[in-house]
Amino acid sequence: MIADKQIKNRVTRYFSVTTFIALSLALVVSCGGTKPTGSTPVDEVNPYMGNISHLLVPTYPTVHLPNSFLRVYPERGDFTGDRLRGLPLVVTSHRGSSAFNLSPFQGEVDDLKPVVSYSYDQEKITPYSYSVYLDEQQIAVDFAPSHQSALYQLDFEQDKPMYVAVNSRNGSVKWDGQALSGYQHIGNGTTVYIYMEPEQRPEHTAVLKDGLLTEGASAEGRDACLVLLYAPGPKQLRLRYGISFIDAEQAQRNLQREIKGFDLAALKEAGRSAWNEALGKIEVSGGTADDRSVFYTSLYRTFERPVNISEDGRYFSAFDKQVHKDNGIPFYTDDWIWDSYRAHHPLNVLIDAQKEEHILHSFVTMASQMEHFWLPTFPEINGDSRRMNSNHGVATLLDAHVKGLKGFDLEKAYEAAKLAITEKTLAPWSGAPAGQLDEFFKEHGYIPALREGEAETIPEVNGFERRQPVAVTLGTAYDMWCLAQLAKALGKEADYEHFMEQSFNYRNLFHPETHFFHPKDANGDFITPFDYVFSGGQGARGYYGENNAWIYRWDVQHNIPDLIKLMGGNEAFVKNLDDMFNQPLGKSKHDFYAQLPDHTGNVGQFSMANEPSLHIPYLYNYAGQPWKTQKRIRMLLNQWFRNDLMGVPGDEDGGGMSSFVVFSKLGFYPVTPGSPTYSIGSPVFERSRVNLPNGEVFEVIAHQVSDTNKYIQSAKLNGQPLLTPWISHEAVSQGGTLELEMGDKANTSWGVAPTE
Repeated sequence: MIADKQIKNRVTRYFSVTTFIALSLALVVSCGGTKPTGSTPVDEVNPYMGNISHLLVPTYPTVHLPNSFLRVYPERGDFTGDRLRGLPLVVTSHRGSSAFNLSPFQGEVDDLKPVVSYSYDQEKITPYSYSVYLDEQQIAVDFAPSHQSALYQLDFEQDKPMYVAVNSRNGSVKWDGQALSGYQHIGNGTTVYIYMEPEQRPEHTAVLKDGLLTEGASAEGRDACLVLLYAPGPKQLRLRYGISFIDAEQAQRNLQREIKGFDLAALKEAGRSAWNEALGKIEVSGGTADDRSVFYTSLYRTFERPVNISEDGRYFSAFDKQVHKDNGIPFYTDDWIWDSYRAHHPLNVLIDAQKEEHILHSFVTMASQMEHFWLPTFPEINGDSRRMNSNHGVATLLDAHVKGLKGFDLEKAYEAAKLAITEKTLAPWSGAPAGQLDEFFKEHGYIPALREGEAETIPEVNGFERRQPVAVTLGTAYDMWCLAQLAKALGKEADYEHFMEQSFNYRNLFHPETHFFHPKDANGDFITPFDYVFSGGQGARGYYGENNAWIYRWDVQHNIPDLIKLMGGNEAFVKNLDDMFNQPLGKSKHDFYAQLPDHTGNVGQFSMANEPSLHIPYLYNYAGQPWKTQKRIRMLLNQWFRNDLMGVPGDEDGGGMSSFVVFSKLGFYPVTPGSPTYSIGSPVFERSRVNLPNGEVFEVIAHQVSDTNKYIQSAKLNGQPLLTPWISHEAVSQGGTLELEMGDKANTSWGVAPTE
């Protein structure tokens, strides 16, 4: 046994006092320019794109393999963070902090903490690697992940004893003479486990608690911290580790299955190959270096979520707190469906159909594991958080079905979706059973709004998120349409008729004079006075949700022709679209964004920064003016998605927004998930090849395309003239060629055929 004083005396013989000097961050990020000859898709990725937010959450430079649950990124607030809070071991949720923490250290033992604050420099991140220099500590760090395991290499430059502290924020860590293992509770009955093997065994281990280092081999509780002590000698330490959501023994098996030795270069090469295989599903040529970087960075972000949490044929499900066999079908979770149903899931359907089948199978399995057989809305590692509004998982089911995917039980999926929409409350951010609000909705076909200052009386309504009555009414009308189509496919005629009728509920809130969707009270009266920009309080949640009425004016994805009719025809519809892009904020930026922080990326009242806006620029196609879609799409891509640190206009949401960029740069977009069609925009590249799961290839060839030549002059599909601004999924999925002649002036007569 080594007493506290003996440990301190021992380490002070080796350590001199280290003076910590705060240094400004000096990262050089490559943002564009010429790529090296022979570069592959992963070389085009810039993980730093969007790492400084316009207002809310930035993107994070995530290091991981595609759809794998071992993900890390630097432990700092955003790119401007001047210090690192230790080194990450695993991020268990999108935008979350690392579970466990690794802190290598040389210096006075009194300065050692469970999580060391590092000054740093020379950071380099790729999708498959992370390196950084801890300049005050004089430690070079290199890292590479596999799917469920990873390897750190630490090069110490000082001739002093070395410490490696491993911290569990809420759990336990212990040393058994060969390896370190531990766990951390991450909420809702979910635990993440670690098993770590250092290449060299430490001379001693100690527990760090309340600033004191005492001999010991295990630590437990809040900020449980075990320290591995090494005398001067080896200048390099390598540590490999596995992660599991089942137990520490499974974490060990995950490590042993994936990483046999300590060869960091080989691990990086394997990661690089995995990324090139994933990103190579789409090949592009032409455009600028920045165009390609933005494209492949966006595509890379679509592989961050959801994650496959199957481990040797088993997985821990937070939905019933049990370990299950996966029966050969990987189990996926961590998916914010409100964000991802619009473009992320349709992209999976297009380029990785089997993965999408596994994801949807997982959704149905989750429903069967929960207390109620309800389709999830925000399935995460530690369960369904039931965030946002509506139940758009039904759209992912329908979209896959109408596009030919069969790898999930459609009957069970329909039942889970139906019960989620009809038995669970429609109140946002709630998993409570249906109540008084829902009874009103079933009788009257809309969610009633409260007037400003009127007290809330419904217990399941979240005090901050509020009722969001227009957003919920419109979103649920779309969900009902999706249910109706599934019911029809399953031969449930009565359900089809019932849900189709309810799919028109958006009409109940359409104001015939203003042509906005306008909240009504329980008496059926429109709320007045009313401001379509600012009414509704914080995030407009009293009436809409995160965005204001100008965005929700277009939230009828499933029946755009009827929306055009309600507004008075094509000319009025186009005028209303134009007005949105020209309407001023109405207040100073400070006041506008203080109330509507999600409503950034503005062009007038249009917001490029949130998912409800993604389909809007394509709506000109439905009203006989596709040239305006071509113009708007190019303008928005150029203004708001750039190869720089602020190159994403709002919360990217782990693929939710990036999928819009991928589709739009290719030249087509799924305006209505659940309809097997794509709306044509304006491709950025001279040639794009989508390598389809069935072995076929769909090509988009844009002759003479450039920054100025963004307008379609004529089009051919498989050599035949194409006169409409959309193509079917069938035409794409069977392979073929969409060939476009591009020019610098709009051809206002192309694509003006009647709407679908």
